[in-house]
Amino acid sequence: MKKTLLLSMIVSTMIFAGGDIAPVEPAVVAPVAPVAESGWKFSGQGVFYYETSDFYWNGPQQNLFNQDSALANVGLQLTATNDNLVGGVGFGVQLNGLGTLGLEEDVVSHPMQMAGDSLNSAYISQLYLTYGINNTSLKVGRQELPKALSPFAFSEDWNVFKNTFDAALVVNTDIPNTTLVGAWVRDANQNGYAWYYLHGWGSTGNMNEFNKANGSDGIWMLTAQNKSIENLTLTGSLYYANDYANILWLDAGYDAGFANIGLQGGAVWLDAGGTTDTKAFGIKASKKLFDVVNASVAYSHINDSSAGIFNVGGATSTLYTSMLAEQYAFGDINDNNKFVLRADADVLGGNIGGALGYTDFGDDTDTKEFDISYSKKITDNIDASATYAYIDYRNGNDFNIIRLIGRYNF
Repeated sequence: MKKTLLLSMIVSTMIFAGGDIAPVEPAVVAPVAPVAESGWKFSGQGVFYYETSDFYWNGPQQNLFNQDSALANVGLQLTATNDNLVGGVGFGVQLNGLGTLGLEEDVVSHPMQMAGDSLNSAYISQLYLTYGINNTSLKVGRQELPKALSPFAFSEDWNVFKNTFDAALVVNTDIPNTTLVGAWVRDANQNGYAWYYLHGWGSTGNMNEFNKANGSDGIWMLTAQNKSIENLTLTGSLYYANDYANILWLDAGYDAGFANIGLQGGAVWLDAGGTTDTKAFGIKASKKLFDVVNASVAYSHINDSSAGIFNVGGATSTLYTSMLAEQYAFGDINDNNKFVLRADADVLGGNIGGALGYTDFGDDTDTKEFDISYSKKITDNIDASATYAYIDYRNGNDFNIIRLIGRYNF
């Protein structure tokens, strides 16, 4: 009885007191304001590049891995881009640093590339503005140019860093399945072995020296690429260099089912009197065998001409038959017939590739080349490759090359 009375009193007290107790509101947490994206993108890479060759760089033929027969670089590349810096205008800048880590004291005799007269220096490899309107984009400044759309002035990727150009580039895709590219190229640095620069043979390998491609006139280019027909890609490029040359180059790639077929060809018409124009063509067939091996065979012909086939700012060419020997810039992309067999496969945790080349020159000499390489993606950020090449150059001048490259991308 007493317990019942006590409970009744407690309940009554709570009921009557309820009007005097303020309800507790849940705490309101202010939403965190989203952080506005800056629009900036940053990337880069660190590079270690070593090559040894018993080619006679410094006179008598050397042994592999001797100091006089070795070249090396370490490189650091930093890139920053913003697609909309202000008012739809984009911006990009890339800084490349080249050095040797002191390897020239005991291990190597030359660098692969330099950035001026010092073994340890830096240069601006890209610096450009971009703007887009509907299906048209504009890029003005120092930049890379792709071989697929600019076959006689393109950026090569075989060395420590790519060569670049001071240029204006316009790309339009208004026409269905068609890409139109217009460009004006004023300056270019010269990719290649810095050995040439250090020994006074031009600017090759000095990546900080940008020279005019054709005086103040520059070089004009127009390229059209069309994919309207299924499995067929047609590309045509026309270059105009005032008082120097006109160039026409055509390329057709077709997936025929049984193989991929490529045809290319064109001409270089020189303005100077007493010169011989270039006429060249190439053919290539490639196929994946046994779902493992990528195999191809290629042939090219270049007539005996004054200029041959070349790449403004580079050492190689757009020909299907280009191999490591062309990187040595002997000036041999002229007056020859060349055959190349290639194959590669993803095995042993990486990719193994090999190539055989035979070049028959018009002066009754020939060059034979054998390349084999192994490349592997060690982590998501680290790539490594090793290449061996044997070159029997012009009947008896044979030499071996070993090239080791490591790249860390961040």
